Amino acid sequence: MPLSVPDRLTDLPYAHLLTPHAGGALRSDERYDTVHFDGGEHRDVSAAGAVFLECAFTGVALDGVRLRQARFTEVWAQAGRWVGCDLSESEWQDSAFTGGVLAGVAAHGSALRRTVFRGCKLEAVNLRAAVLRDVVFEDCLLRDVDFGDAKLTDVSFPGSTLEEVRLRGAKLTRADLRGAARLGLPDGHQGLRGAVISSTQLLELAPQFAHALGITVKD
Repeated sequence: MPLSVPDRLTDLPYAHLLTPHAGGALRSDERYDTVHFDGGEHRDVSAAGAVFLECAFTGVALDGVRLRQARFTEVWAQAGRWVGCDLSESEWQDSAFTGGVLAGVAAHGSALRRTVFRGCKLEAVNLRAAVLRDVVFEDCLLRDVDFGDAKLTDVSFPGSTLEEVRLRGAKLTRADLRGAARLGLPDGHQGLRGAVISSTQLLELAPQFAHALGITVKD
């Protein structure tokens, strides 16, 4: 699992190969290889099916950008703001998103592998039926994130706060929730099969488990 994520652009193994983006709107089915996108805003454009290989995004704002079925391989994104984007059925591998915001993002049916989110805010993100393997959410805020019917394998949440995170219908395999700062799961026990939690978290979730089993607890 790629826990070691560079904090600086210059620490990227491909930093010396990066070339500045020539400008202009992102384009569908375009291949971007070792390109550095630095600052600026891309609004209401389609880059469906685009391929990003060993690219870096620093301080980039994407507003309503359509990236359906796009592929991100060894991509590093820092301090970005991606709002209202369509990332459905996209593929992420060996990538990192640090210190950024993803809000109102549709990422259902996407596939994420060996990807890290660090110090990010994810709000109203739809990851229904997505496949996540070896993914880390570190020191993040996940609010109103929907993992319904998704597959989470070797996914962890160290230091992260989960608020209104839905797991109903999800399939968890070695999903480690022990390091989470807070577990706000409106679906209660639904979808937790296969998760690893701490004894403290178990006590916190006990009322929801009891309610689901029809148990009345009185002292």
